[in-house]
Amino acid sequence: MTTTAEPAPTAPETGSGVWLHGVVAEVAPATLAGITGIAGTPVRAVPGAGLVAVVGDAPLAEYGEEALRRNLEDLGWLERAARAHHAVVDALSRAGAVVPARLATVHRDDDRVARVLAERHDELSGTLARLAGREEWGVKGYVVPGVAPRAEEPGGGGAGAAYLRRRRAQLTAREEGQRIAADAAAAVHAALAGHAVAARRHAPQDRRLSGAATAMVLNGAYLVDRAGLDGFRALAEALAGRHPELRLELTGPWPAYSFVAEPAAESAWP
Repeated sequence: MTTTAEPAPTAPETGSGVWLHGVVAEVAPATLAGITGIAGTPVRAVPGAGLVAVVGDAPLAEYGEEALRRNLEDLGWLERAARAHHAVVDALSRAGAVVPARLATVHRDDDRVARVLAERHDELSGTLARLAGREEWGVKGYVVPGVAPRAEEPGGGGAGAAYLRRRRAQLTAREEGQRIAADAAAAVHAALAGHAVAARRHAPQDRRLSGAATAMVLNGAYLVDRAGLDGFRALAEALAGRHPELRLELTGPWPAYSFVAEPAAESAWP
């Protein structure tokens, strides 16, 4: 008879770490008043090297290194954490430029956060200067079935040839519609990018995530000057009318998630 010893359970971590929400050039106490962080406690400012990190206490039993490895596999937990993190970043973005931290960026203490600000001062300062007076807007494009124009094939050849043409058109309609939609999405993105300071084209979201009835073919992000926002909106509306094969959806403003180099999480604390 053989026995296998089960590994001893790992004792939960105790104490609190520091969850980094984002970095700003400065922040007024009134801006932080009433904002709760990832664990439902008030956020606070950690200054360093002329910058300010906005953080919240994070109990290590839930947000420590081992706990995060488990929790990040839990979609329910991940959604709640993402919403709580975004709520803080969004509130900061309404007061000015912010460099959002990557989700689950947890440091040992305030001193370590201040050290990150000093180590990445030039990069973070440059990013904040580039984002000042600008906002991220999203444009998603979804296929509109049956609207895509199709080229007419030459006639002639009798009833048999006409039937074959119709049958061939039926068999290829979906592929042709997808191709036309993809071409339209590329044209829309190019036009919007020309009106933006910077642009990113992300991978289209799966229908299970987007919740849309038809396929997404455009998932664009655009960094737009606030002074040019009316023109950007007008262009998006004009493009929607010009490309009936797509349903365009304008969203925003968002914190500039797509246009920052995020302060990275620590895999091992010093």
